[in-house]
Amino acid sequence: MIHTFNTATLPATPWKNGGGTTIEVVCQPPGAGMDSFDWRVSIATIAAAGPFSAFPGVDRVIMLLDGAGVRLFGGAIDHRLDTPSVPFVFSGDVALGCELLGGASTDFNLMTRRGRVQAEVRVVHATEEFSTTSGLLLAVRGIWQLGSLSCAPGHGLWWDAPAQLHAAPQTEDAMLVAVNLSQISL
Repeated sequence: MIHTFNTATLPATPWKNGGGTTIEVVCQPPGAGMDSFDWRVSIATIAAAGPFSAFPGVDRVIMLLDGAGVRLFGGAIDHRLDTPSVPFVFSGDVALGCELLGGASTDFNLMTRRGRVQAEVRVVHATEEFSTTSGLLLAVRGIWQLGSLSCAPGHGLWWDAPAQLHAAPQTEDAMLVAVNLSQISL
C-alpha cells in the first residue's frame, strides 16, 4: 500500500534532553516502539550540542538537509556532517556526542533493525523508476511527480508492499531522497 505524507503537518516531538525535535515520518511495523521497529524514517532538528542516542542492533543513515551541520564523535567515529545531501552510514550501537558547527541544522534520518532490513539511501535529481518491496521518496527541493502525486518540498510517499513508481522532476533544481528497503531472509 502507498501512503502519502507532508512533513509540515506531522507533529514535532521535543527531545527529552531539550536539544532538538523529531518529526516521525514512518515507523514500521505499525505501533512498534523504539526497541522493536524494523525501520523508521524521521526528520530531526538539532538545536544544541549533546548526546546522540545509541540504538543497539540498529544501522543508521543521517543526511544533512539544512543548516551548518554537526560533528558526530565517539568510539571510532569522528564525522563532520556539514555537506547537504550526502548520506552518512553508521552503527547505532555506539553512543555519540554531537556538537553544532553553527546554528541549528535539519537532518534526514533512517534507522533499520540489523538482521531484519537492509537499506540504501540515495539523492535523485533525474527521472527514475522505483520497483521495490518497501521504500520512501521525499521531495527536498523543487517539484516532483511521484506516480499520480505532485510533491512540493517536504511531501512524499512511502510503501510497505511491492510497488512500481515513476518519479519525474518538474523543476530544474529538483532533489529527491530515495530509500530502498529490503527484508533480510532468515
